[in-house]
Amino acid sequence: MPDSHGATHTHDTYQRLITLLDTSSIAYELIDHEPEGTTEAVSALRGHPMSEAAKCIVLRVKVDRRTTRHVLAVVPGDRRVDLDAVRALYAARYAGFSDAATAERLARAVPGTVLPFSFDPDLELVADPDVVAQPRLYFNAARLDRSLVISGEDYARVAEPRVERIASP
Repeated sequence: MPDSHGATHTHDTYQRLITLLDTSSIAYELIDHEPEGTTEAVSALRGHPMSEAAKCIVLRVKVDRRTTRHVLAVVPGDRRVDLDAVRALYAARYAGFSDAATAERLARAVPGTVLPFSFDPDLELVADPDVVAQPRLYFNAARLDRSLVISGEDYARVAEPRVERIASP
């Protein structure tokens, strides 16, 4: 029964996010919209430029033969993750996209709804400086039909990402 498990998973992650923001006294706005997970389409539904969206991608970084780290890379919605920059950041042999099952397990969300927050100790959070600099940062709230808006500054304060230049120009 992956459906009921997935739905519970998503609900838990959504609740955890809202609880975190409420207990941290973070001002946020919720936006309900048609179910959509692609940055371009959801940005249009929400009515903002893609550069104000947080695009969240789970990466697999092979530091050496025995060590693999998982990284949640957060970049502006109109940019791509620079895999070479991530590889250099970790002095790794390889950096690439994680498989869907691993990404879903670590992010505790289905593709298209991955938050720019990590609730798993095995998922390291790295955000591009252009993400935390946004006055208004938009992202799907662990659901395809609801998004959240917070300031980049508040995001950085509560999510505590490692801030590094990881977006392609």
